[in-house]
Amino acid sequence: MSRSDRSRRPRNRRGELVDPVPFLVSAGLAFMLAFSIGPIYGLAYGAPLGASLALSGLAFAGTAVVAYVQFIRNAPPVDAGPLPIAPRVERLLYAGIALGVVLAGLTVPLF
Repeated sequence: MSRSDRSRRPRNRRGELVDPVPFLVSAGLAFMLAFSIGPIYGLAYGAPLGASLALSGLAFAGTAVVAYVQFIRNAPPVDAGPLPIAPRVERLLYAGIALGVVLAGLTVPLF
């Protein structure tokens, strides 16, 4: 990797290089979900299309900020070695449960 490539890579709060791919994937998925589901829910609840799109944009921006803090700001350096699997799986499980609860909570009033 050349020196100019390293200068463009993001750095964590300690100034160490981090891998940007997890952040980019998370932000891309957040964009996809926010703008595919958000306007439909907004219109179903009677909000105008502009307001639904604005709320979807806010949801995406909030999710992208959380992903940036988690995957870039607080990330360990690339050469830190493998991270323990148990805490990562546990966090993934809790995130999946939280997403399911949020989607169920948004769906219940539509019945």
